[in-house]
Amino acid sequence: MPVPIRRLFVALTLCCALVAGATACGSEKSSTKDTAAAQAVPAADSPTPSASAEHQKLAKTRFVANAGLAAGATYQWIVKPWKAGKFKKGAKGRKLALVKAGLAGAFAYNRLKAAQKNAQGDPLLAKAIAPLSSGIDSLKDLPSKLRNGDENAAGSFDGIINQVKGAGQDAGAPVKNQVPSASQLSKG
Repeated sequence: MPVPIRRLFVALTLCCALVAGATACGSEKSSTKDTAAAQAVPAADSPTPSASAEHQKLAKTRFVANAGLAAGATYQWIVKPWKAGKFKKGAKGRKLALVKAGLAGAFAYNRLKAAQKNAQGDPLLAKAIAPLSSGIDSLKDLPSKLRNGDENAAGSFDGIINQVKGAGQDAGAPVKNQVPSASQLSKG
């Protein structure tokens, strides 16, 4: 006589619950020993923050990636249009060039700040990038400067990028331009 599938399912579920409950409970003596053993471990064996543990993993690699993306965005959407005269008043395609430059500027500023944070994980990079922090902070005003027709804004942006690339080169982390994709640019 066949057994209904519901009864088999209920019986199987109850068996599994009983087995799981029995293995989870265990005896009190073994859990007391485990707790006592865990408490007996001296505090010196527990991990403590140290100078080497505080360093960011792969700091140079992350620095190179972030600085490269900032350099690529700057060159593609700020420096090239600036050299072509797209930011001058009355130039054809000026509004679109300004929008792209604004997005690229925000993206590059974000990546430069991330690169600056990455550089803190490597002592040599940290020393090389430290003098550039005020220059990096000054880049957040780029969109308003370009809109007002400041011809030197794009040049100063390019100058800071070149200084960051030079500092990376001096610290053993050469930076190459990497043009970000549209999705990377829109995410910031």
